[in-house]
Amino acid sequence: MQNPQIKAVFFDIDGTLLSFKTHEVPASTIEAINQLQQKGIKTILSTGRSINSIDHIKFLDFDGFITFNGGYCLTKDLEILHKQTIDKRDIESVLDYAKKQPLSFSFMSEQEITIHDVTPEIAGMYAHLNLPVPKLVDMETVDTSSILQTNIFLGPDQEAQFMAEVMPNSLASRWTPLFADVNPMGLSKKVGIDIFCKHFGIDLENTMAFGDGGNDITMLKHVHLGVAMGNANPEVKAIADYVTDDVDNDGIWNALKQFQVL
Repeated sequence: MQNPQIKAVFFDIDGTLLSFKTHEVPASTIEAINQLQQKGIKTILSTGRSINSIDHIKFLDFDGFITFNGGYCLTKDLEILHKQTIDKRDIESVLDYAKKQPLSFSFMSEQEITIHDVTPEIAGMYAHLNLPVPKLVDMETVDTSSILQTNIFLGPDQEAQFMAEVMPNSLASRWTPLFADVNPMGLSKKVGIDIFCKHFGIDLENTMAFGDGGNDITMLKHVHLGVAMGNANPEVKAIADYVTDDVDNDGIWNALKQFQVL
């Protein structure tokens, strides 16, 4: 691939910026982002996380934030560029389902994250991400029109049937076998990229992105240069333009050098 003139770089968090081993951003990645910013290249976070779960990474001074897999996009000055909630009928359906049979799920809104039925596996997952376990949801007082994203804790083999029967107006993606990110139908990190390209007046041919999970696939395919981390899932590596080293082995720095962005 011909080296493009990169004007914006989009970064996933977990397994891309943040190491699952150290729960920290590698020094080489911090230096890479600092150099991008010094060159006037926009650096934009692109995550499935809630806007309330990225405080420990904001020190990198990003120019924008794509959160909830594209459902909530805002600038560094907290100007909201896009907000899209899940169809309230799907949220009501989840609540009804959980009253009849076991189901673990989390609800994410602008204000908070709540969770229903915390299993040992779920508690371990939050520890793995270095995040606190959210407070328990009050199923009787949920504002069903405010949910930007939900995590449904079920395996890949159960996902299709659950989505068809319970959340037909929504879309599932995943980066772990433990749960699926569920967002409004048609929403993805790709949507967030288009929003920021329009906001900053940048063409897609001048964009680059780094990711490792299933919810990064639309992003990596949409930008001009999609880079999968060495620790990425096999299906992510398969669609990437380039596979770099692991997050713990200077993957971001090495790819930016490889394509002469730095």
